[in-house]
Parts: sequence; C-alpha cells; structure tokens
Amino acid sequence: MKLSPNTFIHSQLRFQPTMPHDSPILPGLSPVEGRDLQARFDGGALSSDGGALLLREIERKMRLSDVLASCLADRRDPARTQHSFTSMIRARVMAIACGYEDCDDMDTLRHDPAMKMACERAPDAALGLASQPTLSRLENLADWRALARMGLKLIDVFCHSFRTVPRQITLDIDDTTDRTHGGQQLSLFNTHADGHCFQPIHIYEAATGKPVAFLIRPGKRPSGAEAARVLVHVIRRISANWPRVAITVRGDGHYGTPEVMDLLESRGCFYILGLPGNARLKKIAQPWCEDAATRRAIQRSGQRSGGGETKVRRFFQTPYGAKSWSRERRVIARVEATALGSDVRFVVTNLEGRSRHLYEKVYCARGRMENLIKEHKLYTKSDRTSCHRWQANQFRLFLHTAAYWLLHKLRGAAPKRSRWRTATFETIRRSFLKIAVRVEALKTRIKISLPSACPQAVMMALLLGRIHAQSP
Repeated sequence: MKLSPNTFIHSQLRFQPTMPHDSPILPGLSPVEGRDLQARFDGGALSSDGGALLLREIERKMRLSDVLASCLADRRDPARTQHSFTSMIRARVMAIACGYEDCDDMDTLRHDPAMKMACERAPDAALGLASQPTLSRLENLADWRALARMGLKLIDVFCHSFRTVPRQITLDIDDTTDRTHGGQQLSLFNTHADGHCFQPIHIYEAATGKPVAFLIRPGKRPSGAEAARVLVHVIRRISANWPRVAITVRGDGHYGTPEVMDLLESRGCFYILGLPGNARLKKIAQPWCEDAATRRAIQRSGQRSGGGETKVRRFFQTPYGAKSWSRERRVIARVEATALGSDVRFVVTNLEGRSRHLYEKVYCARGRMENLIKEHKLYTKSDRTSCHRWQANQFRLFLHTAAYWLLHKLRGAAPKRSRWRTATFETIRRSFLKIAVRVEALKTRIKISLPSACPQAVMMALLLGRIHAQSP
C-alpha cells in the first residue's frame, strides 16, 4: 500500500516513542546567532492547553457532563467498561472548548496531561481518555427520547445558573444556516444558502447571552406550527422552574405567525415579533411614507449644498388583524425615507409603550443575537454536524452547547469593567486556555509549571478565584 506524505507525518506524530531519538523532528528552522536549532516532539509531559484546568473548575460546579450522561441508558457490561459516559462527554466538551472540534484529534489528545487532569484523571495514568472510535459510538447512541431529555435538562441548567430568580427574561429565537456535505438526514437544498443545509433553531436569553435551547432541523424556514411546538416546550420548562417569571419572546418575521402569537398569549407571555408586509399594511402605511418623504425634501432644501445624507424616520401604530389571526393585535410600523426611497418595517407586539421605544430599543436589540449565534457556530464550531444520523448531529449540537457554557462562564468570571467581558471566545481561548504547562506527577502532589513570561498570569489567578465564588 502506497502512503502519502501526510499519512506518514500523522502516523509519526501519533507514535509514542520510547527513546528520545525516535521522536519526530521539526525540520527547517533557521539558525539563531550562528547556532543550529534542533527541535523534537520529545518534551514528555507537556501540554499546550494548560488553561483547561480553569474549565475543569467550571465543569465541576456546573456538572454539564453528568447532566448529559444521565439521559443515556448504559447497557454495557460493567466488567468490560473502561470509560464512563460522563468521562467521555467531559473529554469531548473540553476538547471542543479548547478548539479541537474534530473528534479525530482525541486519538492524540487522549494522552495529553492537561486534558487528562481536566477530565478528572491523573496525568500519569496508564489509561488515556476515550479514543475517536469510542466517542463516535457514543455520539450515535442517543435516540430521540434521550435527546429530548437532554434538551429539557439543559433548560434546567440555564435556570439554575442564576443566583436568584429574575423577575423577567427575554428570549431571542432565530434559525441559522448549517451547511451539509453528504447524504445526511434532514439535509435539504436551500436557495438562500445556495446549497444543502440544516437550519437549526437557537434560543438565547437576551440580557446575559446564556444558551437556552437548540434544535437541529431540516434546511428550510420553520413554519408557525413548528416554531410554536418548540416554544411551548421551552416556556413550559422555564415556568416549571420559575412559576412567576415574566417571559418576553423576540423574533424576526419567521416567527410573527398566528400559531406563535396564540401560544404566547395563552401562556401569559409577552412578545415583539417581526411581521412581513402585505398589500393591506402597505396601504395603511402609504400616508406616512409620503409624509416622511416630504419632511426629508424640506430638510434637504434647507441644508447647504454638499450636506450629508438626510434620513427621516416616522413611527406609528395601528390595530390590525389578518384573516388567519384569532383577534386584532397592535402593529407598529417604522417608516424611513432616504435617497433610495421609502422603506417600511412592521412588528407586532402585546407590550405597552411608545412606538419608537419599542422598535428601536426593544425590537432592534435582538440584533445582538447574531453575535451569539456567531460565537456558537464560529468559535465552538457547532456547525460540524457531519454525522449521517440526525440524532448524532443533535447530540453534537448539545456537546457544543456545553462547550459554549464553559467559555461563557469563563468570560463571565472576568471583572465587569475589564476588556475580557466583551472579548470573543477566540480571544478568551488564546489568552487563557492555550497556555503551555509542564506536568510532573509526584508521590503526594501533581506539580504544574506554567511559563514565567505568561502575560495573563495575574488575570488567570483572579479568574480562578472568581470562578470559585460564582454560583453553579
């Protein structure tokens, strides 16, 4: 069999040498001050993920791995079992949080000393962490009932993450594109995505950015009935934990449907949702469009030549009831006149307040959710849903959500006025997780040596203290 150069290099890196001269080298380094550089992968008990020990403290408080593992029925023979479901899930979540979203990486990371300690295993233990084939079997183990239990328990995790029960919360709901490559279940062609994809639903709490619920689904726009089915389970579970909390739901025009509004009103929830325009609404807004255009023309005529672009906004509200609606509801319109013409946007709500405030301060604030979805997809690589079975991809989505929780908690441990509170997950990862460590297992303790020239040494110590002071 003919091996490619890449195959040879990967096989060399995975080889566990017994002698220093057997280890792979790093060739091609230029001399320094006339002296040659000789680099080998023979450092022994070293790791480039020393900050995983911070994630370990967060995981010990939140017990996310135990939560997910408790939903799986373990029918294996205990006498032949080496890795518990909890340890396998913890290893996978830790790897994702450290930037190793590919399960294949675990074949090498299973011997990493820092990763072992993060997964509650001694760095010098003869048994490493679970390998890629073992983890792949785990991902394909969950059925839809186990996944439903996981989804509900992750909502419980969200509720338990608050020190005190809040008086009100705002849930932002949206769907996003998850491109697929192959014959995966639920994969559909989507013209907007210009390819085959999933279109999972994400739900976050607006004020804190905490994850609430995530559902893998076919690559098409969710119907009103489907969105209502998702929301009813989420709201029911939150209400079971917090019976008196006031819930507000925000969403774009995908979710401004009669099924969703009827559900939220029957559950006593508030909502502010985008509303697609139609001929009747545009006719109602026509006088306001003309007024905005006239005001803009007057302002332009009063300005000096060469002035900046003039934009005029007007707001109005009107009772409106479509034929498919069970009752009339309050519709708010934003009318904007620019050099390109007039533009109208509609929202439907049962909230009290002035039209401008509800649109600009309440509804438009949902734009922050785009950043939350970006962090989930880009920095935890939650779009790595490449399994054939949809159940395995849903399980992966939960694993990436657990990694999101760890990174979110680590960022939340930073002081409020520090730059780390607004840093991206990638910045947090590079600054606090990708830290080189040397691990030495002694008889009575484990010695961990971090770089003397670590720029974030003081902040890491502060974070660790604040993690211990946080609620679970």
